[in-house]
Amino acid sequence: MFYYVLFVIIVGVDQLTKGLVQRALALHQTVTVIPGVLSFTRINNPGAAFGILSHRTFFLTLMPLVLFFLVFLLRREIAQYPSPFRLGLALCLGGAAGNLIDRLGNGGQVIDFVDLDFWPLDNFPLFNLADTAIFIGALIIFFSVMHLQDER
Repeated sequence: MFYYVLFVIIVGVDQLTKGLVQRALALHQTVTVIPGVLSFTRINNPGAAFGILSHRTFFLTLMPLVLFFLVFLLRREIAQYPSPFRLGLALCLGGAAGNLIDRLGNGGQVIDFVDLDFWPLDNFPLFNLADTAIFIGALIIFFSVMHLQDER
């Protein structure tokens, strides 16, 4: 149950923050949050996390749908996996759902706004909370799988 709640929280907070940014900032407008550290700059990103796979809208819309379907089919097996793996999966799925909602309602694009202003990340692509959840979830899954491999 925890993982379902986490999924819903990620989707909700992601959509809430994107909605606030959409209402508060015009496209390409920047607001400094912490000078020299963090700004919010609203952009529409046709790609995946950090701008990769731009203009592959059909693929980027289909991919999370296939992932959700596979997780649904394998839910009993996944329930047997260790907690860290399921935590990572919930983060990835929540992030994927948040970006999918954007893609379906925003002409195939997602709203990115987190703009890091400090070195060495000052040229890092803009991102959103869904991207962050996907990234952290993928790291947790990676280390969980590596740990399982070490146990064998």
